[in-house]
Amino acid sequence: MAVRAVVIEADGGSRGNPGPAGYGAVVRDPASGEVLAERSEAIGTATNNVAEYRGLIAGLEAAAELGAAEVDARLDSKLVVEQMCGRWQIKHPGLRPLAAQAAALVGRFAAVRFQWIPRERNRHADALANAAMDAAAGKQARTAAPAAIVEPARTAASAAIGEPPREVAAPDSPARARAREAAARAATRGAGSDPATIPASWEPQPSDTATRLILVRHGETEFTEQRRYSGRGDVPLSARGRAQVRATAARVAALAPSVAAVVSSPLSRCTATAEAIAGALGDVPVRTAGDLIECDFGAWEGRTFAEVRAGWPGELDAWLASTRVAPPDGESFTEVAARTTRVTDALIEAYPGETVVVVSHVSPIKLVLRDALSADDAFLHRLYLDAAGISVLDRWPDGGLAVRSINDTAHLPTP
Repeated sequence: MAVRAVVIEADGGSRGNPGPAGYGAVVRDPASGEVLAERSEAIGTATNNVAEYRGLIAGLEAAAELGAAEVDARLDSKLVVEQMCGRWQIKHPGLRPLAAQAAALVGRFAAVRFQWIPRERNRHADALANAAMDAAAGKQARTAAPAAIVEPARTAASAAIGEPPREVAAPDSPARARAREAAARAATRGAGSDPATIPASWEPQPSDTATRLILVRHGETEFTEQRRYSGRGDVPLSARGRAQVRATAARVAALAPSVAAVVSSPLSRCTATAEAIAGALGDVPVRTAGDLIECDFGAWEGRTFAEVRAGWPGELDAWLASTRVAPPDGESFTEVAARTTRVTDALIEAYPGETVVVVSHVSPIKLVLRDALSADDAFLHRLYLDAAGISVLDRWPDGGLAVRSINDTAHLPTP
């Protein structure tokens, strides 16, 4: 069975802070503890924190080369762990590009979990980092822990029974073979419900057998006009937003005279939009789904885009670089995508061959369209969705998809 998960142990340091610096990183098989890869490098004069980030980056790069899908990253640097989890601000300008680079690498995996560990549990990476610092300082590398056969930290139980040091994975070791299998599997994606794996066809499918989702972004609020992050806060529609909603309701009624359901995010800017649409359709019942709620922007909620750029520049760069990074105390787009997939799958199962109006927010709708088009994450930054805009998506029982329109705004009143 191919290995899908690895453990990274990473460390870095400098003699002088700043001073001669280096890092070390170890990639292990989580089941056997066998070392699959080692990385260490002298990086000249740098600070402890820079070296620690460099160690994490090297470990993530090595894990990606092995084809890993999931990573447990363990470091004895509280600062790096807390910053990568989005709980601490990245105040030092020298760390921001490194955090962004690490965040971009995180985005290459299905899941990455960060954990702080005490230094005594990080001895292997620490030994590699110390050897690199020796090299940076022009000293002979220490022989007590050579990079190729460093003994990993052992538990008290293993020490008591005299367990021999584990060897670094050789080219033909079982763990290395499993890693090669994982890399091969990562290069080809198997068939399944992923839009990218659905058999290609140029022949149009009959629309009457598809479930049609009419995706509607709510009307404007004061936060929309003020260019503020608007997530879980229950900001009502503005006067302009209410006018937009009336026009959108008429447009949806023209697009789909027969609708099986109107489903909305529970926030009032969406429920007000949904109720107007339901009224135009002949008072179709409106129900709410918590999974359609906007992304939780955490500490950024209610702040302007400019305020966040000024106050959290490093965190913002990391967030923009990876959908797996959350705003401080907030939610990542990867988490939002998981729940939007859950709710859309449930709607398609509940209403086969029918039309459903889905009223939500910019982030969930962008993520649904990204997945429907098999686009990469850059799509999220290149697609613009207006308030009260309409997008239409068809999905067939065999998994086939057709995006029929995106961000239709012809119905909206001019500013």
